[in-house]
Amino acid sequence: MRAPARLRARRGGRLPLPRTLRARLTLGLVVLLALSCAAVGVAAVVELNGFLTGRLDQQLQQTGTGFPQSLEHGAAGSGRNTKPSDHDGDEHGDTRRQAAATFGARLVAGRITNAAVVPSGAHPGFAVTLTAADRAALAALPADGAGHTVRLSELGGYRLAAWPGRDGDVLVTGLPTEPVRAAVHRLELVAGGVFGLALATAGVTGALWVRWSLRPLSRVATTAARVSELPLASGEVALPPRTGGADPHGEVGRVAAAFDRMLHHVEDALTKRHASEERLRSFAADASHELRTPVASVRGHAELALLHPGPVPPEVTRALERIAAESARMGEMVDEMLLLARLDAGRPLERRPVDLTRLVLDAVTDARAAGPGHHWTMELPEEPVTVTGDAHRLQQVLANLLANARLHTPAGTEVTVSLAALPDAGGAATVLRVHDDGPGVPEESQPGVFERFARADRRRADSSGGAGAGLGLAIVAAVVRAHGGSVTLASRPGATTFTVRLPPDGAHTGT
Repeated sequence: MRAPARLRARRGGRLPLPRTLRARLTLGLVVLLALSCAAVGVAAVVELNGFLTGRLDQQLQQTGTGFPQSLEHGAAGSGRNTKPSDHDGDEHGDTRRQAAATFGARLVAGRITNAAVVPSGAHPGFAVTLTAADRAALAALPADGAGHTVRLSELGGYRLAAWPGRDGDVLVTGLPTEPVRAAVHRLELVAGGVFGLALATAGVTGALWVRWSLRPLSRVATTAARVSELPLASGEVALPPRTGGADPHGEVGRVAAAFDRMLHHVEDALTKRHASEERLRSFAADASHELRTPVASVRGHAELALLHPGPVPPEVTRALERIAAESARMGEMVDEMLLLARLDAGRPLERRPVDLTRLVLDAVTDARAAGPGHHWTMELPEEPVTVTGDAHRLQQVLANLLANARLHTPAGTEVTVSLAALPDAGGAATVLRVHDDGPGVPEESQPGVFERFARADRRRADSSGGAGAGLGLAIVAAVVRAHGGSVTLASRPGATTFTVRLPPDGAHTGT
């Protein structure tokens, strides 16, 4: 008994309610039916008790005062029962035409002079013993002939009526209420059993009916759960089948129909978005591919002009050098755009074992040569770390991360490249970190740092005097994502860390 009390106390003293709509509707139906059955049962019991008590009063009126009057003048002979009495004196009563267990008493000046009961199975004797409480209850009866329920110690419940006698006395007649109580109790048992069976039947059938009525809503919930698990942010999405089949005139049917229309609009919007993205990717890929030739041609003509043996004015030489440099930069940008377009299109990458430790060593060596003013350090495990992927693209990830650290931090910045194999659910995940103690990336610029053409923040750009085209980190994110991994940034002044996490071998999901 204590555990439920503590449980209710922890829950704020309230009983737990069903969570599902189906359970709540079924519970409400059963509760309403239980209240109705209880009201009908109480009304039936009260009415039956009143009816039988009224019939008992009618019997009292028909019986009258014959039995108590016979107690005053005893008689002997046929049809008369005689028996010595107890301390109330010697009484002889006429029991002819008297029902078994009829009670009779005579009072004079509030004092009981005679009291007896017609013998019955429950009380085979004639005399009756009355306690002081019984005498007080009998003396308190009004002599108006109306029935009153009194409980006598030896006899049990009785319906009593008192009339004034001819000699100034009061005559009391009573009939037992046991038949009334037995009939009412039997009705209570029958009503309880019938109503209990009705509640159980109504609960089962009501649950089935509610479940059948809410089938369209259940299909809506199932479909909504399946839609919530779909990757709606990218790629072509196939939405689950519509719910359908609901009555459009009901509330549940209208909800299902509205949900189906919403899914249709969402599917249409996703289809149009996917088509637009495909057109944009195709345009970017085609444009990048077509631009490679003219850009290379411009660069080649500029370099050929610089090789001219004759005298060239310094202004022309400077212009040709700028043309060659910008065409080279434009060529790199075109190649990066073409790579992003191919990754977006889902072009498969090579799937071969790659010694990532060797790639880190080569990338840091190249970074030292390109940025001698920075301090380059490595934290590598004793054993080589091998992953499955595209070696060329992973080398490009390392090169872009190190170039980002070199270009956007001032000279003297320490850049640390660490590599580790950490336990994961599917094996040992590979974690690559590039950390620098430069000025950091402002908080407002961090959410879009991996977006395309996202320029480096001014503090990091100005510290080095320049900025890239804004595609380096976008390529890092795209390549890592194509390998089934993830890349994150954590930055504050004095501590900027790019973390690349690659899945265990065999856990690649692709794009």
